[in-house]
Amino acid sequence: MVEIQNWLLNTQMNLNLTRGDTARPSDNSVYMIQTYYPPKADVLEYFSSLDPRNAPARFARVTIHHGGAVEPVIRDYLVGPLPVTPATEMMHLTKIYHTETLPYNARGYDALDWNVPEIHTKIAAPLMDAYKELLGGLPNDTIVAGGAGPFGFDGSFRRFWLNWQRDTPGFWLHPLNLWQYVDVSGTDPSKWDQLKIVYNHQVFDTAESFMDAFHNGTLKRVPPVTKQEEDLSWSTRERIGALRDLDNLPGPRSVSFAGLRFRVDYDLQYVSWMGWGLYLGFDRDMGLNLWDIRFRGERIIYELKPQEALAQYTGNDPYKSSTALLDSYFGMGQSVRNLLPGYDCPDEAIYLPATTFSATGMMSRKRAICIFEQDSGRPVSRHLGFERSEFGAVKGYQLVIRSVSTVGNYDYCFEYIFHVDGTIEVRVSASGYLLSGFWDDEQGAYGSKIWNTTLGSLHDHVINFKVDLDVGGTQNSLLKTSLSQEVTTQPWFDDDWGEEVIQQKITREYIDNEDEALLRFPANFQGGYTIVNTDETNKWGIPRGYAIHPGYSPVYNTVVGSKRLLKNANWARYNLAVSRRKDTEPSSSSMWNFNLPGAPPVDFHNFFDGENIIQQDLVTWINVGMHHLPASEDVPNTRTNTAASSFFLTPFNYFDYDVSIESANAILLQPPKKPGDPFSYDDYNVRPAHCVPQPPAAFEYYPEQVYDLDGKPAPPSTVEEMRKASELYLRIKFEL
Repeated sequence: MVEIQNWLLNTQMNLNLTRGDTARPSDNSVYMIQTYYPPKADVLEYFSSLDPRNAPARFARVTIHHGGAVEPVIRDYLVGPLPVTPATEMMHLTKIYHTETLPYNARGYDALDWNVPEIHTKIAAPLMDAYKELLGGLPNDTIVAGGAGPFGFDGSFRRFWLNWQRDTPGFWLHPLNLWQYVDVSGTDPSKWDQLKIVYNHQVFDTAESFMDAFHNGTLKRVPPVTKQEEDLSWSTRERIGALRDLDNLPGPRSVSFAGLRFRVDYDLQYVSWMGWGLYLGFDRDMGLNLWDIRFRGERIIYELKPQEALAQYTGNDPYKSSTALLDSYFGMGQSVRNLLPGYDCPDEAIYLPATTFSATGMMSRKRAICIFEQDSGRPVSRHLGFERSEFGAVKGYQLVIRSVSTVGNYDYCFEYIFHVDGTIEVRVSASGYLLSGFWDDEQGAYGSKIWNTTLGSLHDHVINFKVDLDVGGTQNSLLKTSLSQEVTTQPWFDDDWGEEVIQQKITREYIDNEDEALLRFPANFQGGYTIVNTDETNKWGIPRGYAIHPGYSPVYNTVVGSKRLLKNANWARYNLAVSRRKDTEPSSSSMWNFNLPGAPPVDFHNFFDGENIIQQDLVTWINVGMHHLPASEDVPNTRTNTAASSFFLTPFNYFDYDVSIESANAILLQPPKKPGDPFSYDDYNVRPAHCVPQPPAAFEYYPEQVYDLDGKPAPPSTVEEMRKASELYLRIKFEL
């Protein structure tokens, strides 16, 4: 990344770049550098030979904010081949977004925007007396601002609502009853301005009119804070309540007494376990992703990658009713921090690092990803029987690959769970603080009162995944299976019951057109969808397939037609969708979609243009999520056990039998020959190992290593610097 940036900064490139750590909105600067994935055909050709001469050339995707142009724009570029040599060149990257430029008002978030004095002079300074009297504090002292997005519709403006909160631990849960609509369009901060102020449902077009009402007594005020409300400790994570019985003892922990049963190649980022093998990837937009997933030597999935995370709020105030977040804009990968050993992951987990680029430097996390094997505590299969070799069980071990991204208030836990039968479970759970609103009696339809003046705001989470299944090869089809009721008659039924029987039956059909593959799960889950290869059959002549099973909370977005999500998140309208795979359609979204709901560079619906999907290379886009109706139990933080959603990819006639029966971590029992004797058994010589385990390492937690744009270790970050990098525009401190 340093090498690429230095090459771009070279005066011979004539880009007139300013280093990102000093750039202002009116400068040209590098905003992002990350991997550009090569065409799938090139990768598969390389995998088929492993000849270094067939290795795809390496390229970077580079985003430049051209703020210094006569007409400021954003452009994406392709830089390569890499490493930098005289053959390296730079070209516009348009085949993904199909556009030469992006509007500058949709540019990436930069905390430096808030360092300009005009922000304080125009937005905060005129209201100082009102802040102190109405909100009980001053900016950067006891109150702090946060912003709502999207910031624009089609690139013609950059505006958003600021709300105010008490600046205290868990400030997300301490909203105040004042909002300011600000315009930060263009590159000239002197033209940035305040457009509207809302206080206690009263609307003012200027700071002057608001302050006039404040001084002349016409302002309808919120009742003052009571002494009970002055205690703000309820929003911290400090333990409270009586100690529960035996809770003074540490809980059980997992120990692999015989040694770890999975392998990690740190250089290749390759993981293998029980017949599974896969590569790990990581990027700024969405974090952890998986590639070339194989089971028992066969590729099952080429690419498994999160695409976007939507959170759409509701409320009777300007902040909540205008918030519709797409978190790739802020960087789900950029927001990953070090995992907590023993809490986020078991003590014996293996950790892998990840590094991302930002406009001001690079961040490396030593514990970005954890990998561990776990005993599910239940068998993957079992049966109690009395004939020979029909009684037994197979242990339900799983391999878990996990990463946690904290985007402002919410912590998203991404998990990929591999099972011994060839099933993959993809699970996302959420915790962290609610993005709350100010409670009054008009808010009841939009959430729940969770404290004296705090509204737990109703919102939807929908997270989209790209699953490029290759079932028996790249040529696949989409099989729809439906369950329905039939009334049938048969001559063998007795007259006692009558000749008519009501029962269910299966209907199978192949969906042959993309336009018919924007899908929701059937009512009562009576049926489902499977990716199959009609040219590859199992022993019984059935097309081999992998089924898409809904897991916990299979939802899609409730709201359709909102201008703030008009075209930029069309994927969220469905449970899943299937399209022809194209290198020019690598993602269902882009970081730029957030601020361009009316003119997104990636409109998911454009992927569906009537193409045939019978025996083609297909991509399945699958959603997880939840309708989050907050309750008092979301204080202080939402819980991962209920705020969770998942889907399963499971073999469906892919094998000739359940391959988990191959596991030696199993037991087979035979009935006793003599009444009263115990059952005999065969445990395949895999018996519990036992030793005195090593004590877990003492807990310690260090901040991530930050590097400057030259790749040199930066001085340790202050707490305030760490907060700015993590809480982004949701906690804005004005530079006074």
